[in-house]
Amino acid sequence: MEIRTLRYFLAVAREESMTRASAYLHVSQPTLSRQIQSLEDELGKKLFIRHSFSIELTEEGALLRQRAEDLVSMADKIAGEFMALDDVTGGDVYLGLAESYQIRSLARQIRRFKQTCPGLRYHITSGDTEQVTEKLDKGILDFVVLAEEPDAGRYERLSFPEADVWGLVMPRDCPLAEKESIRAEDLVGLPLFCSEQGWNKDIPRWCGEWMDKLRLEGSFRLSYNASLFVREGLGYLLTFDKLIDTSRESGLVFRPLAPRLEARMYLVWRKYPVFSPIAERLLAGIRDAFEAR
Repeated sequence: MEIRTLRYFLAVAREESMTRASAYLHVSQPTLSRQIQSLEDELGKKLFIRHSFSIELTEEGALLRQRAEDLVSMADKIAGEFMALDDVTGGDVYLGLAESYQIRSLARQIRRFKQTCPGLRYHITSGDTEQVTEKLDKGILDFVVLAEEPDAGRYERLSFPEADVWGLVMPRDCPLAEKESIRAEDLVGLPLFCSEQGWNKDIPRWCGEWMDKLRLEGSFRLSYNASLFVREGLGYLLTFDKLIDTSRESGLVFRPLAPRLEARMYLVWRKYPVFSPIAERLLAGIRDAFEAR
């Protein structure tokens, strides 16, 4: 199974058409068809269902797409690292980021770093802990930012200088908006939105015995999307401060939870990493900046 063949497969899966995929890849359609047929023969499974004017993935094809995306990403990352071995002022760094206002600290250090290493190219993937650590474990990402303490047996970590503050985002004209802070008993009977990670880990340690009385209306990985549901009057959003626009024009307000609930952010990488020169220099710069605060 060659990386080139997997690239062909991914192009067909994305375009849902042999004709469009062959044009994108700049190969003839018969050549592309033979490559896909050879891949199906090698795996012993049908990867596509052919229709008159389109094709779609089978269940086996959907599984291969997920694996192929990881393999192709890893191949590209390896190629980029070897090309950059002799260039300590440039190269690619891959990061997976949780959603947090504290990401500004990381962005600030990358901006400063690019002043001396303008050849740095950074690639950002967003996701929750499960999503980004899976890619970190596979070697697809160099660093991830997590909103929970990482497993010390598997990862190294660097704490962000500040913490995120949990609170409730709600319409400006609702009765709860008149409070300075929100207690667990205030939320009983309300439709609540929250990330799955926050609902399962942070919120229970905040509200204790009240947890069984709270109702999760829906879970979101992106707070911005959840805020649109809040604007439509569908519920109340438990999230970090400063992730959502709560200016007067927005029609929303943020109120902190009481007692105060904070979440630490961590820059995380695998134990015993083999970094590219640019990734190693970037980490050293971030460490110096964070530890100086």
